[in-house]
Amino acid sequence: MLERAWLYWRVVATGFSFLVFGIGGLMLRAIVFPLLNMVVWKRDAQISIARTTIRLAFRSFIGLMNGLGVLRYEIIGLRRLERTGLLILANHPTLIDTVFLMAFVRNADCIVKGRLWKNPFTRGPVQAAGYINNDAGEALIADCIASLLKGNNLIIFPEGTRTPPDGDIQLKRGAANIAVRGVRDVTPVVINCQPLTLGKGEKWWQVPKERACFRIEVQEDIVIDRFIDNDASEAMAARRLTNYLQSYFTEEVRRA
Repeated sequence: MLERAWLYWRVVATGFSFLVFGIGGLMLRAIVFPLLNMVVWKRDAQISIARTTIRLAFRSFIGLMNGLGVLRYEIIGLRRLERTGLLILANHPTLIDTVFLMAFVRNADCIVKGRLWKNPFTRGPVQAAGYINNDAGEALIADCIASLLKGNNLIIFPEGTRTPPDGDIQLKRGAANIAVRGVRDVTPVVINCQPLTLGKGEKWWQVPKERACFRIEVQEDIVIDRFIDNDASEAMAARRLTNYLQSYFTEEVRRA
């Protein structure tokens, strides 16, 4: 009886958390960021303040879900994210992986799907924070490298979408192209959620019987020089790096 009541509570708490998330997004768009644009005129300062605001809002959201008993989490190696100009690559098992990383990474930049620029809950924040639109086409890689050169910490999920239910990790080559062309080491983050919740194809109310535990491990940098040599093209180097990262994340997730 208590177990069933605990399950129902977490369903309600999950729904409440996402309701708060949506309302918060609308408030940022309708009130906070318009006021920011009126008070702060320099675009770089606007972006910096907007990103800090989003980071604190996401941190509060994670704290809310933890406090309500929806989830619990541990972060290992967080100090490795305190540097600047990082290319952070992570696997993507759940819906809120982006929220977790952006809640704990200062001056975070990310690639945002074009549909989020049209979503009323997310349009205001992504525009104010100056995130990178994935509809940029051929300019996308150049935009990402430019962001890194400015000292931003760029967060990318190289799978492009959440990991499928069978756990088969398949990486796209875009992130490796950024690393190779920008000659930028990779900071890998391995995300594990047990039992899995908010996975690909799951509805928000399909909560597991037990409270989900997120384990987020920031690992040692992967040095890019080992994949680049004078005889190989950038395309070949990106292919090597993608294959390595795919094996790396697959093995690390299994180990975790």
